[in-house]
Amino acid sequence: MNHKAGTNNDLRLTEELAQKVKNIKDEIAKAIIGQDKIIDQLIISLLSKGHCLLIGVPGLAKTLLIKTLAEILDLRFSRIQFTPDLMPGDITGTEIIEEDPGSKKRNFKFIPGPIFANVILADEINRTPPKTQSALLEAMQEHKVTAAGTSYKLTEPFFVLATQNPIEQEGTYPLPEAQLDRFMFNLWLDYPAFEEEVKIVQTTTSGYIPQLNKIVSAEELIEFQDLVRKVPVSENVVNYAVKCANLTRPTNGNSPKFIKDWISWGAGPRASQYLTLAAKAKAVISGRFTPNIDDVKESLIPVLRHRIITNFSAEADGITSVDVIEKIRENV
Repeated sequence: MNHKAGTNNDLRLTEELAQKVKNIKDEIAKAIIGQDKIIDQLIISLLSKGHCLLIGVPGLAKTLLIKTLAEILDLRFSRIQFTPDLMPGDITGTEIIEEDPGSKKRNFKFIPGPIFANVILADEINRTPPKTQSALLEAMQEHKVTAAGTSYKLTEPFFVLATQNPIEQEGTYPLPEAQLDRFMFNLWLDYPAFEEEVKIVQTTTSGYIPQLNKIVSAEELIEFQDLVRKVPVSENVVNYAVKCANLTRPTNGNSPKFIKDWISWGAGPRASQYLTLAAKAKAVISGRFTPNIDDVKESLIPVLRHRIITNFSAEADGITSVDVIEKIRENV
């Protein structure tokens, strides 16, 4: 395909994607009231091939939101409830011995686990021990599962949304920093506004069952994910993303004094990559062909929030990682 034809095809796809995203949001609105920003960020991470960590108190429709999204995108959905007794094999799958009725020979047969789907909801990921957490995180990273020395590829697209409940810390296993870094976004769900809650109560306590239409197929989604990677990005936008990530590091000589005072560890290079990818996806779903610095700014909090580790001085001053990100935004 010549360059011009390729460019025309990309322009057509960009227009198509902007329209499809609008349709996806209209469909989600049938089942979910409010949460517009979270929905935007979920779509951005899905198009960027990133995974999300959702944090919110029970009852904020986290599961319903993810299930609805999977249904509209015509993707296979799988929910894994993480518990202290969950084993790695319960997620990835197990080998069983099977006897051939004809030859009476016994063979091992792999039975795939719930990870073999397109959209995985890992519910309360911090409820399960590290060994099981790492089985999921390996699959997120490699897009494959290894059982008894054999590797099995997971079907694309593959999107993991893990949830955590911020209140009950009793009997939980917090995710290590290296594993948190695998998540593109860390999204915090807020309580609904008063008017939204009135609407939620009215729809959920009636006989209303939303009829959801399928908007995008798995093949189309893969095509849109490839499109996001192809979006050209100017050097000043990349420089801005790298500068923001760079400034979070207390070992960096140019970092402001507040970083050295409040931060023990800053964000790694994955942060710069995800900021740039998120900006590309944000531009495309807005119907633009190249991202700007404002697109990077939009994703600073969800990308950096879980990659910055504050120290005791920050805690004593009542400073959170979000406060630090806001200050960086003012400084760059």
